[in-house]
Amino acid sequence: MDKTLEDDATACPGVRVADTPASASVREADRAAVIRAYDLAGYRDSGQLDDLAAFAAELCGTPIALVSVVEEETQQFLATVGIDAAQTPRDTSFCAHVMVGRTRTMVVPDARSDVRFADYSLVKGPPYIRFYAGARLLSREAIPLGAICVISPEPRPDGLTPFQQRGLEVLATAVMGRLQDRRARREHERTVEASEARVADSEQRFRTLADTMPQMVWSTQPDGFHDYYNARWYEFTGMPDGSTDGEAWNGMFHVDDQDRAWARWRHSLATGDPYQIEYRLRHRDGTYRWVLGRALPIRDGEGRITRWFGTCTDIHEQKLALEEREIVSQELSHRIKNIFAVISGLIAFAARSHPGFTGIASDLRDRITALGRAHDFVRPHSPQSRPKARQDSLHGLLTDLFDPYRGDTDARIRLSGDDVPVDDRSATPLALLFHELATNAAKYGALSVTEGHVDLAIVREGDMVALCWRERGGPMLEAVPHHSGFGSQLVELSAVRQLGGTVQRDWHRDGLVVTIQVPLAAFSRPAGTGPCR
Repeated sequence: MDKTLEDDATACPGVRVADTPASASVREADRAAVIRAYDLAGYRDSGQLDDLAAFAAELCGTPIALVSVVEEETQQFLATVGIDAAQTPRDTSFCAHVMVGRTRTMVVPDARSDVRFADYSLVKGPPYIRFYAGARLLSREAIPLGAICVISPEPRPDGLTPFQQRGLEVLATAVMGRLQDRRARREHERTVEASEARVADSEQRFRTLADTMPQMVWSTQPDGFHDYYNARWYEFTGMPDGSTDGEAWNGMFHVDDQDRAWARWRHSLATGDPYQIEYRLRHRDGTYRWVLGRALPIRDGEGRITRWFGTCTDIHEQKLALEEREIVSQELSHRIKNIFAVISGLIAFAARSHPGFTGIASDLRDRITALGRAHDFVRPHSPQSRPKARQDSLHGLLTDLFDPYRGDTDARIRLSGDDVPVDDRSATPLALLFHELATNAAKYGALSVTEGHVDLAIVREGDMVALCWRERGGPMLEAVPHHSGFGSQLVELSAVRQLGGTVQRDWHRDGLVVTIQVPLAAFSRPAGTGPCR
């Protein structure tokens, strides 16, 4: 049954709904929920309110004092003086009326002459209540819970003095203060218990997830002290649980990798940078296998590192396959380089047998040599054969191509401006393009005389790259050539068809100016899409 204080008020003559606190009815279900929040079971045995009840009796000069909480069917006594009962029925409760009174304190001078209480068994029989005074107990939600009251078998026509009434109200506040402290402690305990349960559940979920992952998972404190490994780590290493905690993990690495791994890990701890490294980890069978180690820091709201989480992934087979592919690639590339040499030799041999073919053969051999230089620049290399210049550098590629035109003191072709990444896809058309420009300059233009030179400026503008070839100090041009040879067609083929750019020639008296516009994307593939080197 869901009763309300409104029900109590209308059932008792002289008690109105408007007499309740805040002039509103309170559902008994709401009161019951608040009472449960105070966890009052066994509270009377603790005696924590006995001193307040005793002081109330002394203050008001009565033989009986009670602290009661009115529940749906009964009123429970949390402290008693002068009576041994632990509870009484609610329908004989004076304190239930205190909860719905107009004022905080209710005084009954003589219960026998009060129509509300005259027929109560506690008035007709023991303890023969005549005088009653009670002060309401209010929860922090302003819900009435009961009262602290004083009782006498003798009527008191004058009731309480103002001092006694105020003192009783102060005692009611003190009672609720102690009850509230108990409630707060219980709520804190429940919060802590719930938090610990959530943490335990979260940790269990994490361990379950980590143990099902194919990677080895580990975690460290902010200073790098390793205190957790998943089951996969112990399965892989064959080490007993806890034996690699702290700094013992580094002993599991190959001796040649330990210093490098320590240096990388200390750097991450000092800077907070992500940790990533490949190293050889000792397997349970005693062999060493390549693994990829990664870790990221976890930070709090103020940016402080609270923990590191990392993984180790077995990449041994991939590493061996990559090394084998690299060896095959280097060998294949070396054979292609030899093919360029063989083709050049065949052309030279044919030219000796057919003297009329000598001029064409020389040009063709030079172009093949340029292609060979470009291929050698971008091809896969061993550590011993790798060129000094970066293999993805346009400056490096062009410097290598123009090396035959270098004078005794400086380059006849001066390179300046932005550098642009290149790969094997663009190296061939770039080699043919600039070989033709350099060859024509050596035959007819600025490089055909000792004092002449060429300036090549590279300017990167957004998603386009401009390459400006400017010849200076060569023979003066008297007229613009009206025909284009195979070399000019090769320039167009390389720049326009293969690189997707444009070519503009400007013939000035002091030398040729060629402006080539090429999309930036034509120089190299996006990261991760090109062939492995």
